[in-house]
Amino acid sequence: MPLDPEFMQYPMRRKGMDHDLYPAANMFEQPKVTWPGGKPVALMVTVAVEFFPLTPNDGPFRAAGHMATPFPDYRTFTARDYGNRVAIYRMMDALAAANIPVTAFTSSALIDRTPALIDDIQAAGWEIAAHGRDMNAVHYGGMSAELEQQQIDDCLAAWSARGVTPKGWMSPGRGQSDATLSLLKRAGIEWTADWGNDDMPYAMNDGPIAMPYTDELEDRKCITILGQGENVWARQIIGAADWLASEAEIHGGRILHLALTPYIIAQPFRIKFLRDLLALLAARDDLWGATGSEICSAWHARRNPAG
Repeated sequence: MPLDPEFMQYPMRRKGMDHDLYPAANMFEQPKVTWPGGKPVALMVTVAVEFFPLTPNDGPFRAAGHMATPFPDYRTFTARDYGNRVAIYRMMDALAAANIPVTAFTSSALIDRTPALIDDIQAAGWEIAAHGRDMNAVHYGGMSAELEQQQIDDCLAAWSARGVTPKGWMSPGRGQSDATLSLLKRAGIEWTADWGNDDMPYAMNDGPIAMPYTDELEDRKCITILGQGENVWARQIIGAADWLASEAEIHGGRILHLALTPYIIAQPFRIKFLRDLLALLAARDDLWGATGSEICSAWHARRNPAG
């Protein structure tokens, strides 16, 4: 017995995914981008400057890196705190020595908890991108619209009181609800790093620009989750830079995203690997180092439909 033709009818049967979050688009089919100075690859270095409360919010999930053992988990809490007390300053020195711009995804709770750290981040010239209030303020499907709106408002209001207007956003744990994108757009956020499904920015239908977040090269994932050696992690980043540069010769500019976590890569037994890696990246003539917002702006301005 043949199937009823109705079974073959599906309104989302088309090129791309079956949603309306963003237009169907393959990055190899996109207009070519040229970065400033004719560089084939934009280098986007981001640092996670996060506050993990000692008591986790046991909602639908805990943000990666959160407390692990029963309360009070001082072992994990102090390890994370080490990142903001000690390790981040090694990282500042290493990045300054390489003269590489930085975007810091920063928990707004640190404005009150460690104002001197925020002063030092600003003095270093790092771009501040919003990262929620703290690592308890996750976004997730099914949360109330009022709670989600409040979390975004509280975070951005804290930065506004500090005199900072973040253009970028990364949700704690990179979680989102169905409403997060539209809420962020209405709040004035220009780009988000929650979507890691491309090596280039792309436009959402109702939301900020999606900027690449290369989870597979993140220091926390490679070193502590996958157990790779620091030298292996560094070689993979150089390999990614080489590949993206060769790809850019054909398809136009690409982005190399390097996601760093102070309590991971800036430990005293690891910082040399970061310093050596940054020196190699800084010495390349095919990389344009820029903040997330600078890269997003250049992408807007430099797409070449006729390229």
